[in-house]
Amino acid sequence: MSTKKEIKFTVSLDENHIPETIEWTASEGGGVSNEKIKAMMVSVWDPKEKVAKRVDLWTKDMLVDDMKYFHFQTLMTLADTLERSTGEVESAKKIRNIGMEIGKDMKVLVK
Repeated sequence: MSTKKEIKFTVSLDENHIPETIEWTASEGGGVSNEKIKAMMVSVWDPKEKVAKRVDLWTKDMLVDDMKYFHFQTLMTLADTLERSTGEVESAKKIRNIGMEIGKDMKVLVK
């Protein structure tokens, strides 16, 4: 018997169609209900076209320094996901190394 789960994103836009608020709800993993977030990156794989499709959104009050740290953390979790899903240990290590360099360049990390 299969079950279905839902992850929902709600985006409120201003008069210029710029995101003012983003909220997400998910029932799995302890549950989240209408939690406010400032940015999101969602990637999906289209097997027919063999291409990654994505939605990147951030609110107009997202701080630049927070966005830099968000990108740094996303690179690091990308490496974790690659390693866990494919066993590509060396490639994941390279992504982490590049992530650390970028983190230093953006001054997210202390050199």
